Amino acid sequence: MASPSATRIRGIVFDMDGTLCKPQNHMFGEMRNALSIGKEIDILDHVYALPTEDQQKEAHEKIQAIERKAMTEQEPQPGLVELMEWCDRGRLRRGICTRNFDTPVTHLIATHIPPHLNPFDPIVTREFRPPKPSPEGIWHIARSWDIQIPPTSNASTIPNPGSYRSSRPPQIPVLMVGDSIDDIIAGYEAGATTVLVESEGKEELKEDARVDVVVSRLDEIICLFESGKFKVDGVQEV
Repeated sequence: MASPSATRIRGIVFDMDGTLCKPQNHMFGEMRNALSIGKEIDILDHVYALPTEDQQKEAHEKIQAIERKAMTEQEPQPGLVELMEWCDRGRLRRGICTRNFDTPVTHLIATHIPPHLNPFDPIVTREFRPPKPSPEGIWHIARSWDIQIPPTSNASTIPNPGSYRSSRPPQIPVLMVGDSIDDIIAGYEAGATTVLVESEGKEELKEDARVDVVVSRLDEIICLFESGKFKVDGVQEV
């Protein structure tokens, strides 16, 4: 049974790379090499800041070529199918919010998600702007689930990644599950409960104050509901 203080959750938003599939962190170094930029520069910010459409198109094509190659090596995260089956039984909605483009997302779903499972809906990819760490993609998904976004929520007031608010943004009944600082900031600023998927090389994120829960595999999220920490909002408990 869920406790009276259980966090009510109506849907789960997932990142893709490093969350639904195992990390392929080599991609990002390859992208930066292809674009001739350093680690301190955000890849998408760089692309969108290029002065001409032709330059932006060329940059997109370079990073998409790397993503297409990487998608053939995708491996599902442990516990992925078990969590999706549990979500179906509990009538818990799920969506995707990723900085990737649509082809690798489609490949992951077609290759690693059994067809009998309900689909991710909606799916927010790179074409949606602004990308994470903005919370706008999560809010877009939440609104499609008829979740009201508090009027005081404002993406324009997001602090820098190394800074923190004096008080937490208004909460919404959504889990944001991801493995990167962009996922955690986006979820926190959206008012979602944040779940960090542990990833080698990102151990410091476990200490970030914006992380609510840390899991090592996706089906550990089921235990968070069954233990009473979370409760599926609006339906009988599963």
